[in-house]
Amino acid sequence: MTARGLAEVAGRFGLGYVASALPGHERYLGSLCIPYIRPAGGEHGVATCRFRCIADDCVKDSDGLYFFQKGEKERHQGHGKYMSLPGDPPRLYNTSALIEPSPLLAVVEGEFDAQSWTLAGVPSVGAPGTGTWRDYWTPALLGYEVVYLIAEDEPGLVFMDQLAADLPNGKVIKMTDSQDSNSVLANFGREALMKRIGL
Repeated sequence: MTARGLAEVAGRFGLGYVASALPGHERYLGSLCIPYIRPAGGEHGVATCRFRCIADDCVKDSDGLYFFQKGEKERHQGHGKYMSLPGDPPRLYNTSALIEPSPLLAVVEGEFDAQSWTLAGVPSVGAPGTGTWRDYWTPALLGYEVVYLIAEDEPGLVFMDQLAADLPNGKVIKMTDSQDSNSVLANFGREALMKRIGL
């Protein structure tokens, strides 16, 4: 999280590392745990968790640098980068952003990008992938003056264009050079994210 520039918000988002697991959850050992926290909190404050592979041989090159630091894709062999609990439906990440008083919101792909925009000062929510959007999430976005729909690549652009068709307040922003929001934050800082959306 430090290399990604997100150490400052890791605690706020409740991120953890799976060092031990209950029977039946051994597949998540060694993963980053990303809780989907309900805005109301309380006893049942976590709706679900997703798990992200952070094994060195999958996320780092032989020189010790993370692949994302070199602008390269991670190399997850025989397994996906993310794992969800069996049968868990797609959920919108960082829904607490929807109850913050703000005239604007960013919609991104993924948890790290949502954390990046939050760190930059822009409330944001993340879909867990381009094909995961649910129609019943859209009405929550209609009350904003502007909803920045952040696309990092061509599939993301198609996804955000489709979402913009249902959002009169939507503004599609394509990141440059197929970088995601977190890469821009880690390499160029918060100001670069703000500049990309014209703020």
